[in-house]
Amino acid sequence: MGRVSERDFFSEVARKGVTDAVVDIERQTAGEIVVVVRRTSGTFREVDLAAGAALAFAALLVLLFDPWPVAVAAIPVDVALAFAAGAALSASVGPLKRALLGPRRAGAQVRARAREAFVEQGVSRTRGRTGILVYVSTFERRVELVPDTAVDPQLVEGPGRAMGEAVRRADLPAFLAALRALGPSLGAALPRSADDVNELPDAPVMS
Repeated sequence: MGRVSERDFFSEVARKGVTDAVVDIERQTAGEIVVVVRRTSGTFREVDLAAGAALAFAALLVLLFDPWPVAVAAIPVDVALAFAAGAALSASVGPLKRALLGPRRAGAQVRARAREAFVEQGVSRTRGRTGILVYVSTFERRVELVPDTAVDPQLVEGPGRAMGEAVRRADLPAFLAALRALGPSLGAALPRSADDVNELPDAPVMS
């Protein structure tokens, strides 16, 4: 399978690939993996409004300083239309909105939603506190890993970076490969015991 688009992260191929990867990881370690895939971590309406305001201001400058005569009564209507056009453009063109959003705002929102998902999905309820949330937000093109208290965060840093890079490229096969890399990384520090019980779902949560 070659390069894929963001929507393919929500396909049945992705669901099966993630489920198989989680099963494979948990054969090697006491760690419990939960994968959550979201289309976005926020509406970011303020970005749309800012884009509308910027285009409206630009239109106002053109109307005020254009050498051609403009009816004064038409200026408010033209400015309002420019605002609506800018807001609609931002809301409908993902790459533009992502660029306007900026990495800091996107990162903060994804981190906040990942921590919410950690609680919502019950990742902290394993008996050994070995749960790890893999949170994917495709619009922001970011991955956030949230390990429970028994998991050294350094164990998941390398695979986490690789997963983040794969999501930035919208590369599902690379993401699945990076996800599977959690197995050896966690297996050495948190080996699976003979009486290990699967405490959390293997299938990803997608929305």
